[in-house]
Parts: sequence; structure tokens; C-alpha cells
Amino acid sequence: MTTKYFALLTNQGAAKLANAAALGTKVNITQLAVGDGGGTLPTPDPAQTKLIGEKRRASLNSLTIDAANGSQIIAEQIIPEGEGGFWIREIGLFDGDGVMIAVANCAETYKPQLAEGSGRTQTVRMIIIVNSTSAVTLKIDPSVVLATRKYVDDGVIVAKQYADNLQKQAKEYAEQLQTEVKEYADNQLEQAKKYSGDALKQHVDDANPHTQYLKIASALKELADAGKVPDALAVLGLTEPALAGASGGVLGESGYIKIPMIIAGAKKVLYLQWGTFTSVTGGSGTNGVYESPTATVTWPVAFPNNVLQVITGGSSDVGGAGQQEMAWAFGKSRTSGSFGFQCRSPNTTMTGSYIALGY
Repeated sequence: MTTKYFALLTNQGAAKLANAAALGTKVNITQLAVGDGGGTLPTPDPAQTKLIGEKRRASLNSLTIDAANGSQIIAEQIIPEGEGGFWIREIGLFDGDGVMIAVANCAETYKPQLAEGSGRTQTVRMIIIVNSTSAVTLKIDPSVVLATRKYVDDGVIVAKQYADNLQKQAKEYAEQLQTEVKEYADNQLEQAKKYSGDALKQHVDDANPHTQYLKIASALKELADAGKVPDALAVLGLTEPALAGASGGVLGESGYIKIPMIIAGAKKVLYLQWGTFTSVTGGSGTNGVYESPTATVTWPVAFPNNVLQVITGGSSDVGGAGQQEMAWAFGKSRTSGSFGFQCRSPNTTMTGSYIALGY
């Protein structure tokens, strides 16, 4: 049976690979293009320099040497579900200079786009045979490609093996640590028994073993000599907190607490305030990330002097996997603070929380 679908090196591609192998250089294959063949299934021609009806050209998802055949190079590209609206009947492989290195035809398939009411992620793969795979640069840009299911599954297997190994090491370490701790504790217990026996005998033999207790006749002098005057004042309620004043505040979803204190002899009041903030992400974003406009919050009570720190809590969860919700603070004053959000969904209401410290 005559082969209907096949791939071959173009004349220009074969010349580039031969030249690279002879000079010890490399051909940098970077992009893959698909086309509709002008409406009919084309037959690849080595004289081609471009596709008959190119519809899309983008960076490769992966470029690898076939594990089962060292003379074969596998080029793969994933077309996202949001792109389409055309038939795929031909495939072209291009280097960094825009030269078509290889061309192939394929079984006709229609790539829909979501606007048509249906969408799917399309994987396009070309396998070419070369004399020397060492003449091809096997490198892709990870910032512009998607991961295939097999690639992710392989990564999960590696991660699980790594986690299992860590768990085994942790268990062995815990068992070893438990043994060492028990030996250390037993040793300390024996020393404690010996020390307590010696200390008890010394206590009994000492004529005045309770020097920590005051003698009524010279109590005040002994307090001063022992440096215990501040402790005595604390017992009488004459400590710095008592002199600083009473605390106060408001408890609720938003609120504050005033904490009086004396620092370096000066009376200060620390304010601890908390609350929430809300904003909506914009309709346009960058690299699939949408940010909200500034959300300004007025503190429950103005800070008399200065704001020291503003800490943001986690943002509300946005439905769907991989949303990567984030909230942050980027401005503060005595009366208010400024906050922002970002996630991977446009026009989405997000809520965060904050804690502000000042005086």
C-alpha cells in the first residue's frame, strides 16, 4: 500500500543539516506551522520553502530525540483551545532563521475555536529522520509552551518518588533521633538523681539555707541590696503599665485595640487595627493575569503619629484550578491604606484582610 501521510526534509533543510554536521555546528529548530493545504490534502515536496496554506505558526512545545530510535527527532506543538477555525492538512518545521527544515502532510482534522461553540486542545507532532541528531539544537523556550498530559504524568511520578524517598529518610531520622533523645534523657535523669541527693544533704547541713527569704528586721535593706525594688513596686501596683494608663478599642470584623506603654520613660500608645478590603479585577490582563484597581480603606481610627507596618491576609478563593490569587498592600497613611488583588480571572470580586500597626 502506498504511504499516504509522511514527512521529509526540504532541500534547504537537508543542506543546512549536512552543513551543520560537516562544520560541527547546530541547526536551531524553533517553530512549527500548520496549514490547510489550500483546501485539499497536499503531497510534501522537498523543493517547498513554505506551506501551501499556512494558518498558524508558533514556538515548539518540545523537541526531543526519540527514545526508541536515536536517528529520529520528535517535534511537538500544542494549539490551545482558544485558537482555531481552520483545517489542518500540512505541517512545517522552521529554524531560527525562518527556513522550513521539514514538511509533512497529515490526516485531515478541523481545529475548532471556542467562539464556534466547541473547543479542544490540539497536539501536533512531526517525526523526522536525520543522519546526525547532534547537529540539531534540542532547546525550547519554556515561557511560551504548554505541558502535555504525558509530560505532567511523568513529572508527577518523579515527584512522588522524590516524596517517598524523603518520607523514608525522615522516618529513619526520626527513629534515630528518638533513640538518641531517650539515651540523653536517661543520662540526665541519673545525673539529676545524684545532684538532688548531694543538694539535699548540703541544704540540711547549712546553718542558714534560705537566704532568698527576707528577715523582718532588715527587709527593706535586703530588698535594695538584692536589686528587688522594681519587683516590690510591681507588687504594690506601681509598675510602668499601671502608670501608662488604661487600654481600649473596638472589637468586630473591623476594629482596633489601644495598648498603652512607657518606653524610655515616655508614655506611648500602640494601635493595633484590622479589617477587610474588596475590589474587582479588570477586564484585560497581561499573560493571563488580571489585576484590580486600587482599593482604599479608611482605618477604623486614625493613627495619631505614624503607621509602622501593614500586613495583608490571604485573598478570597476564586473558583477554578490555578487561579493564583494574591493580595498586597502598596500604600499607607495615618488615616488609610491602599490595597490590590490579582488572579487569573477577569471581572472577579475579591476580598482580603489586613492588620495595621502604628502609634
